[in-house]
Amino acid sequence: MSTYRLDHLFAPRSIALIGGSPKHASVGGATLRNLLAGGFSGPIYVINPKHSEIEGIKTLRDIKDIPQTPDLTIISTPPPLIQGIVKNAGARGYPAAMVLSAGLGLGTGSYTEAIAQTARKTGLRLIGPALGVLIPRIKLNASFASRLPQTGDLALISQSGAISTALVEWAANRNVGFSAIVSTGENLDVDFGDLLDYFALDTDTRAILLYIESISDVRKFMSAARAAARVKPVVVIKSGRHTQGARAAATHTGALAGSDAVYDAAFRRAGLLRVLDLDELFSAAETLGHLQSSHGHRLAIVSNGGGLGVLAVDRLIDLGGELAGISEDVKKSLDKVLPERWSGANPVDILGDADGDRYAQACERVLGDTANNAVLIMNSPNTLASSVESAQSVVAAVKKHRAETYSRKPVFTTWVGDNGPAAAVFGEAGIPHFSSEADAVRGFMHIVRYREGLDVAMQTPPSLPEDFAPDVAAGRAIIQNALDEKRGWLNPMEINELFAAYAIPIASAVLARDPDQAARAATPILAAGKTVVVKISSPDILNKSDVGGVRLNLTSERAVHDATDDILQRARKMRPKARIDGVTIHPMILRPRARELIAGLADDPTFGPVVVFGRGGTAVEVINDKALALPPLDLNLARDLIARTRVSRILKSYRDVAAADEGAVALLLVKLAQMAADLPQIRELDINPLLADKDGVIAVDAQATIAPLSETVRGSGHYRFAIRPYPKEWERHTALKDNRAIFVRPVRPEDEHLYPEFFAHVSPEDVRLRFFSAMKELTHPFIARLTQLDYSRAMAFIAIEETTGKMLGVVRLHTEADFSSAEYAILIRSDLKGIGLGSMLMKMIIEYGRAEGVPSIHGQVLSRNTPMLDMCRQLGFGIRPDPQNSDISLVELPLVRPPK
Repeated sequence: MSTYRLDHLFAPRSIALIGGSPKHASVGGATLRNLLAGGFSGPIYVINPKHSEIEGIKTLRDIKDIPQTPDLTIISTPPPLIQGIVKNAGARGYPAAMVLSAGLGLGTGSYTEAIAQTARKTGLRLIGPALGVLIPRIKLNASFASRLPQTGDLALISQSGAISTALVEWAANRNVGFSAIVSTGENLDVDFGDLLDYFALDTDTRAILLYIESISDVRKFMSAARAAARVKPVVVIKSGRHTQGARAAATHTGALAGSDAVYDAAFRRAGLLRVLDLDELFSAAETLGHLQSSHGHRLAIVSNGGGLGVLAVDRLIDLGGELAGISEDVKKSLDKVLPERWSGANPVDILGDADGDRYAQACERVLGDTANNAVLIMNSPNTLASSVESAQSVVAAVKKHRAETYSRKPVFTTWVGDNGPAAAVFGEAGIPHFSSEADAVRGFMHIVRYREGLDVAMQTPPSLPEDFAPDVAAGRAIIQNALDEKRGWLNPMEINELFAAYAIPIASAVLARDPDQAARAATPILAAGKTVVVKISSPDILNKSDVGGVRLNLTSERAVHDATDDILQRARKMRPKARIDGVTIHPMILRPRARELIAGLADDPTFGPVVVFGRGGTAVEVINDKALALPPLDLNLARDLIARTRVSRILKSYRDVAAADEGAVALLLVKLAQMAADLPQIRELDINPLLADKDGVIAVDAQATIAPLSETVRGSGHYRFAIRPYPKEWERHTALKDNRAIFVRPVRPEDEHLYPEFFAHVSPEDVRLRFFSAMKELTHPFIARLTQLDYSRAMAFIAIEETTGKMLGVVRLHTEADFSSAEYAILIRSDLKGIGLGSMLMKMIIEYGRAEGVPSIHGQVLSRNTPMLDMCRQLGFGIRPDPQNSDISLVELPLVRPPK
């Protein structure tokens, strides 16, 4: 239901507390005292039939006695009573409730499930069981936390009440405020996805902090997280990083894809900034609570101690930052105001006797230097100068610089050992202060990583090769044949056929049941002047080297015969219960300069398919050099996946070894991601080793496990994907009234290059009719917003002329977060009106909305745009004037047909 009714939860005008108690040690008592002490200005109704008055408030016996519908209902009663209260509240039209009671249990048959089902039937939004909600702006402490934090612009969403209270206490001593603190607990109804949607649009929130223990609805979470991270920083800490470890898996890729590593890949894909502990979360909060993101990673350092500066540089390099240089003119300016013995370089050591004036002179000049992206100012206290006066001078210099230049260059401070007077000076000025140089540098890198994540998300991926057209039907037939035979794996020949369907190079394979067949199968390979490889073929022996099941570089039929006989005997002796099909015969792949890689697909119980890439070979788990990514992938995402491994370094050229074809590796990863989308029956796929050199890639060995789709989800689309992939099923080839052949398909990020020429054929008047304003500049961020879609929430169909490849028009549909309705927009080339393009695109987007179950489509149309209004009438839209703007007409088309 997403943000539906959440305004009643976070901006209530009245509150009902069911279970308010006079007992100080009770949750109901503590919550009531907090509501009163916080200063909430609206009416508070307390329901408790056993007491006539509590804390000076006359109580009511039952919710039916409440004189008005409360915006927020807080429930603090024994668990057996909660379901009935929720049912009654929902029946009376109460919009939102919060459960503070513990001990509800989890799973089917628990109080939790019963309460959640009851709430869903009535539309009552429900949060908890949890600590509660704190909204400092309206003086609301609807929780049993010990204090209400000061007002600020950080929103904290936490599954743990203890983490919430810890952050409240931490913030109280550091002048950090919050727009809201929400404890979600067991996520009865309102979950991370709902709250991310809400606070992404909350004008009082500039950054969102998440504490996550687990995620239930991953597609909803990923959609909300990706949307939120585009508009403001989202910082996440995930607990339980080592509790599960790598699960038992049939393949190398499955063993490499541990649960936490998949969460990490998901956070990265969504654009979230992940931190590992509370200290780092506090550091990120300190930074993001005061600073905007940095557009670079070059840091300048000003310090009154050389050793302190060197430690900061070490930490900066450790974390992947860069020590900025000093512009020549700035260096000359510093020479004039600093003692002769100053360092003359970055870090700018202004010496131990530096007073406030020297700090101000140095800071003004370093802040104005374009060679850096941010400045860290540090102080090691001594008796030669006042630390507080130096802090005041730094604040004055920063304010002066910002006033004169309108620059918001990030500034960080470290007054070592000072959490008192100097820290207060910086806190009041909104300048992040840290107790150590390491924390300060880490704070700087937080905003760097956040900006890098945004930049990666906004990149336009290169187009895939036009000849990449996988034979999906062939792949499905291969898998279905294996499933019909009740097998949970593909044999080597089937894998070769599957890879051929997706244009993935792999060494040829022939199955031989016995040594004589093996020798005959080797004959054509030997005749071609190549040597032979023999491998055991068994669904129960996936790590062939464990049983000596691989023989390389065999040069004769006799050698193949004897090797096969030995392999089969050893396998039967070492694995007597294993099903053995025989051996497979392959040509020996001799690429001496090739790098051994691993690539494949793993299956995560939470996020579904995962693409795995890393260093391959027999010691793959020991080396553990891998990176993960959620499909679908484009070439940019695939290259990013490669870059996150150590093996990526040796893909480059070194000494006399030519660089490997990294583009071929990236394309293979994209093909694997597409395979996961097309063939959801594949559960794990392992290519190890994958050889890569200057001539491309080739799979030497591969394994795949499969499973039938569940009957309950068959036909539901890419149900196992955390991120909905490109919906190829909506591609259409059609023709217009003038017989012009066009290709209509969902828009893709790589379509960005089509937009400039398209807009060149759209008149300024048509642009105003579409966007309600003139377009000043066609920027990359603007086009990226039009082309980089979350297909779970939005769709855009682009019409392309078949003969020229030019873009002719586009229609889009963006659903509300709760899927209650969707808004459309359409734009076609101004020189192509009257040939049916607009009507065709509108009919297609209506068909799509109906297929997705959207109840209605609506739009805003300028009243003077009579052609659009006429088309809406022909399509069945209702039209009415906008009561708030006479220049706009509101159009709406119901998509859900009423029952007969």
